[in-house]
Amino acid sequence: MSSANIKTGHAFTTRFGGVSSGIYESLNLGVKLGDEPECVRENYDRLCSALGTKDDHIVRVGQVHGARVLTVSREDCGQLYSDAVCEADGLITRDPGVVLAVYTADCTPILLNDTVRGAVGAVHAGWRGTVADIAGKAVRKMSEEFGSVPSDISAAIGPCISACCYETDVDVVSALKDLLGESAESCYTARGEKFMVDLKEANRILLARAGVHDISVSDECTSCRNDKYWSHRRTNGRRGSQAAIIVCGNKCEW
Repeated sequence: MSSANIKTGHAFTTRFGGVSSGIYESLNLGVKLGDEPECVRENYDRLCSALGTKDDHIVRVGQVHGARVLTVSREDCGQLYSDAVCEADGLITRDPGVVLAVYTADCTPILLNDTVRGAVGAVHAGWRGTVADIAGKAVRKMSEEFGSVPSDISAAIGPCISACCYETDVDVVSALKDLLGESAESCYTARGEKFMVDLKEANRILLARAGVHDISVSDECTSCRNDKYWSHRRTNGRRGSQAAIIVCGNKCEW
C-alpha cells in the first residue's frame, strides 16, 4: 500500500505495505487464500488506519464472476473473516460508515460514488461479469434503490490486466460483440487465432451507456506490473489479492 493509492474514502491497494510473506508478500487482503490469519488482520489494520475506518465496518461478498449486485447496510458489517457471506460481484450502500470491498488479481475493479445521494458502490468485473454488464447494473441499482442520477455518479476503473496482456479466445470477443455491437471493435485486437481484450474500455463504454459521465481509468496493468499488483495469470493462481475499497460518507460514530 502506498500513499499514491490511498485517497479520502477509497483505495485501490497494491502489494506494498503489509506484513504477509512468501507468495502473499506483503499487503495481501484475501482472507481465504491460505495466508496466516494474523498477517491478514494486521494488513487490514494498516489499511483501515489509512482510510480512517475499522475492519468490522467492511462488507465483502463471495465473488463468483457473475453479475449480481447486492444492496447492503450497517447490519451486514462484521463478517469480513466469516465463511458465511453471500455470493455476488457487486455491492451498493447508502449507510454512512459502511465500507465496501471487492478483490482482484487481474479482473477489473470499479468504484462508484454519488455524492448527491450519499451512495457508493464497488464492483468486481471479470470478463463474464463485464459481458453481463455488471457495471451498468450497479449504476441502475443505485438509481432504483437510492434515487441516484447516473450523471451525478463518479466512477473509477482500477488497475487490472490490460489489452497488452489479456489474451483470449474468440468466445470473449463474441460476447463483447453481442453486448456492445460495433463499439466492441475498440475493445480488442486480433493476434493470430487469439484476441487481446481491453476490459477497461468495455467497462468504460458500459458505464457511459448507463449515463455516467465522470469516469477515470487506471493506465496500469496488473500483469505487466506483477511487482506492484497480484496477477492471477502471471502467478498461475499462487498469489494474494488486492482490494478496491470505498467508504460511504466521511464520518461515522459507531
